[in-house]
Amino acid sequence: QLQLVESGGGLVQPGGSLRLSCAASGFTLNSYAIGWFRQAPGKEREGVSCISSSGYTTTYADSVKGRFTISRDNAKNTVYLQMNSLKPEDTAVYYCAAAARHMCAMTSLPYSKWGQGTQVIVSS
Repeated sequence: QLQLVESGGGLVQPGGSLRLSCAASGFTLNSYAIGWFRQAPGKEREGVSCISSSGYTTTYADSVKGRFTISRDNAKNTVYLQMNSLKPEDTAVYYCAAAARHMCAMTSLPYSKWGQGTQVIVSS
């Protein structure tokens, strides 16, 4: 079964950090671009960050630049999203997605595989 599984979400205080993981099973990630998306209650899903299949190119939403870092370890078949200096407005369900191409995108259209999501709550 081909699937992506996110983990690492939880409740954190403002200013805190979390590291999300996106692990693939049933297929290898090294030929896939990966995107992280999030959806807050009552809001549209938005692109947070993405990384090319090689890992050389990364993109960030303006709202997370300087605070979030995307990385990948193809040997572990896993992509990470390190989130620092978290704010209440970062509260959302975070999803990872895979696109069978080199370059990533911050829109959902190219992505054919999606994880089930992991909840992040930033609150004091």
